[in-house]
Amino acid sequence: MEQPRLVASDVDGTLLTPPPGDIVTPRTAAVVARVLEAGVPFVLATGRPPRWVPQIAKAAGLDGLAVCANGAVLYDIGRDEIVWARTLDPVQLHDIASAIDNALPGCAFAVERVGTAVDDVTFVAEISYTHPWPEGPNVGATRAETLGHPAIKLLVRHTNMTSGEMAEGIGGVLGDQVDVTWSTNNGLIELSVHGVTKASGLADVVERFGVTAQDVIAFGDMPNDVEMLRWAGHGVAMANGHEAALAAADEVTASSAEDGVAMILERWF
Repeated sequence: MEQPRLVASDVDGTLLTPPPGDIVTPRTAAVVARVLEAGVPFVLATGRPPRWVPQIAKAAGLDGLAVCANGAVLYDIGRDEIVWARTLDPVQLHDIASAIDNALPGCAFAVERVGTAVDDVTFVAEISYTHPWPEGPNVGATRAETLGHPAIKLLVRHTNMTSGEMAEGIGGVLGDQVDVTWSTNNGLIELSVHGVTKASGLADVVERFGVTAQDVIAFGDMPNDVEMLRWAGHGVAMANGHEAALAAADEVTASSAEDGVAMILERWF
């Protein structure tokens, strides 16, 4: 590949070192700076909602665009503004939850709503919902309250199953209503508007910068990165990645603990 004209990178398990570190290393931050100095956009493409992005962006030295919530939101980091959002409406949310209840009893639900780093409440969960990762206390709510407003992402949690098992369990239930993916295998699947992926979000971004998918190098490690890795001119999976990401990539780099993103980008920058 010639020097990329746009870099897209997942965050957790890719740009960041593994837990409990979760940092952008000096080597990675330095190569990100060189990418930007060369006039090449560096775009975050993450399952995280906008409210979780500014801290990572600051550590990486980024203030441009980020594709958030698996492609459901385009977020301007520097302005702390939502450029656009693709949402599930309350009727869809209730219908989906009912179908999942029948197919996979014992699930709890949460939603991410449209919002930025300075908004008060963008995450709402049922009282029975528990996080698969450390985070602040839930905004405990009833099912009706949780699903009663448009959401950029529906999160479905089952503490006694893996995410892969959950996805398989509802595989034939939802049809083409939504797209199902996951960014951790700890009993959490994430549902978005059908057709919304990191690749669909980045397709809008490349138009804004006047480049094409073939000009993009993309990095990822989990099933929610698969479409992006296939879409990009050069998709790179992390050695620590899920087998689906490894299979979708053009190349496999070192793990996030070993500066795998930096290792590849240092070829050009």
